[in-house]
Amino acid sequence: MATLRPHQPARETGRQHPMELRTLGVVGLGQMGLGMAASLVRAGFAVLGHDISESRRAPAEAAGITFAPDLATLLHQADALVFSLPYARDVEAVATAPGGLLARQDRKVVVIDTSTSDPGTTRRLAATLAAAGHALLDAPVSGGPSGAASGSLTMMIGGEAADLEAVRPVLDALSARAVHVGPSGAGNIAKLVNNMLVAAHLVTTGEAMRLAEAAGLPAEAALGVVNAATGRSAISEVMMPRWIVPGSFDSGFSAGLMRKDVNLAIALAAESGLDLPLCAHAARLWEEARPRIADTDDFTRMADYRRPETAA
Repeated sequence: MATLRPHQPARETGRQHPMELRTLGVVGLGQMGLGMAASLVRAGFAVLGHDISESRRAPAEAAGITFAPDLATLLHQADALVFSLPYARDVEAVATAPGGLLARQDRKVVVIDTSTSDPGTTRRLAATLAAAGHALLDAPVSGGPSGAASGSLTMMIGGEAADLEAVRPVLDALSARAVHVGPSGAGNIAKLVNNMLVAAHLVTTGEAMRLAEAAGLPAEAALGVVNAATGRSAISEVMMPRWIVPGSFDSGFSAGLMRKDVNLAIALAAESGLDLPLCAHAARLWEEARPRIADTDDFTRMADYRRPETAA
């Protein structure tokens, strides 16, 4: 992955001055946001970070991030912004905060929203920002907290190509692969499609391993075959051996966030006039699992093949 100096001017966009990227703002310093902010620090950027929880100050400062308790200050000082927030409503609230980004007129600011959101909200917010002279890239990520901390995420990006190129040094610092998949909202569509598959694969892979065990073949032995054959997936190749077979269930992504993404995917299908019976059934299974898998639990528990047959 090429390293670009943060003071190097990027390609010009609609304004008449270069998009220099010296100071970056990261809003949301959870497991993903903190890791991404730390990766940006290592790439040589000055990073301002903000989180609604004061408890995130200490780990942020330990990583070389300047903690900004005042969101408006961060929104006015950053040359580009990275959002890592739970819900679309949080993204919209931050981007349109009174006296914040919409009030800035000194330069064009590109917002890189790494949250998983619904395409409709993304497109509406992108239009609002564009009217104020700014830009939004929907850039949801795959790779988990470890990918965020190592700068090796995969990013699927929707938005204008010129805006993507303007913040290319930021994307290079965050990701091993950043794919421009289309116009505004396309990144979110790609992420919802991906996570719908992940949700279903967790169910089917967990059930397949339960079948193997019940029939007398240890799950580890079955996985050895599956991963050398055509049934393999990221669930069987990565998640099973890393978090599910050892029973650690600590991937860093919650069941609640997966339920949110699955529901967004089902809503998108309805908006698109589609009947997706298998996906709909997988969504019901995720909801029915609430008594044994709380929203705060790790999402890999959905593939726990050791649970009793009678469990909900």
